[in-house]
Amino acid sequence: MSDQIERLKVLSAGVLSLILMLGIARFAYTPLLPIMQQQAGLGILEGGWLATINFMGYLCGAIIASLISDLVIKDRLYRIGLVVAVLSTAGMGLTDNFWLWSMFRFLAGLSSAAGMLIGSGLILNWLIRHNYRSELGIHFSGVGLGIVLCAIAVELMTPYFDWSQQWLLLTLLGSLILIPAWAWLPPPNTSTLTNSGTTMVDAPPSRAFLSLLMVSYFCAGVGYVVTTTFIVAIIDQLPGLEGKGTWTFMVIGLAAAPTAILWDLFARRFGNLNALLCASVLQVVGILLPVIGTSLTLTMIGSILFGGTVIGMVSLVLTMAGRYYPTRPAKMMGKMTLSYGVAQIISPAIIGLLAERNGNYNDGLYLAAAMMMLGSVLLLMLKGLERRENKLLESTN
Repeated sequence: MSDQIERLKVLSAGVLSLILMLGIARFAYTPLLPIMQQQAGLGILEGGWLATINFMGYLCGAIIASLISDLVIKDRLYRIGLVVAVLSTAGMGLTDNFWLWSMFRFLAGLSSAAGMLIGSGLILNWLIRHNYRSELGIHFSGVGLGIVLCAIAVELMTPYFDWSQQWLLLTLLGSLILIPAWAWLPPPNTSTLTNSGTTMVDAPPSRAFLSLLMVSYFCAGVGYVVTTTFIVAIIDQLPGLEGKGTWTFMVIGLAAAPTAILWDLFARRFGNLNALLCASVLQVVGILLPVIGTSLTLTMIGSILFGGTVIGMVSLVLTMAGRYYPTRPAKMMGKMTLSYGVAQIISPAIIGLLAERNGNYNDGLYLAAAMMMLGSVLLLMLKGLERRENKLLESTN
């Protein structure tokens, strides 16, 4: 019974860390973006640049995660990331200076990488070591829950508090979440054996497989960042949907929270690549629905499809990293996220320029959908490569 309680506490620490480091430190910016544009004088282009700078921080964090193998150091960085998440959120509410905002968004990006990559790697290592299923679906539900929490919080706070006060109230909430996220994750075990005495052995994929997967993941990064960064502003600009952006963002989070677990179940039955391909195609539809028709129904269906696939894809790819590298999952996680992160750096600035030129974000959504379609084609190619490599392996055995 004590083992199950410990497992519950470890998984809860992971979920709460993602609510703080991804949900609050990263995604609170999305529902607060239009409010900051109205009240703090933040321009459309500057809003895009702040998102780009945030992902630059995330990319730097991904590089750090890919270079570090020492679990003790990773544990320290995870805990530093929790503190930085709270401080960077507070900083956003204490100034209206663009350059200081840029610094705090960069720090929030570093914190997000600590939660998504280093924290996930620590959780995965603990699960494998204790002979529990290594899927991270439960852990990654924290991203969706964080989105829901921020969307609801901003919707409830907006009538009573200005943009600055909302950032500070989210800081207070994050400070409370930090306590169990810190306390419930035990120090890492550096042994290469599981608790039952089984040796954990890495079984990496071929270089060609990994390279193709990274390019496909880059495409997914474009689809992810365009929608999650600008969705509230996009919806609020559509005729008849003014003021519905925050609710749309909440629906994305509600769809994301349970579906990471469901995609894990789907992958166990049909395979990781089939699950990724299915999620990618559904995400294209979800991205396009708000601009194909501006009805609230289509917008909400699109939000469900997007939220129901975006975190699932991340969970599937990072779970694959744990399968290939059980002793050091964060190394492949970091490499994959470098690809994902480059897309997240380039895309917001481009979308900001397009939106400033055209007065809306429609071209950005079309770009995101096109990149997701390309990623789907690459996943089909990856399935063929996997079949060929498996046949070659069978013939040599």
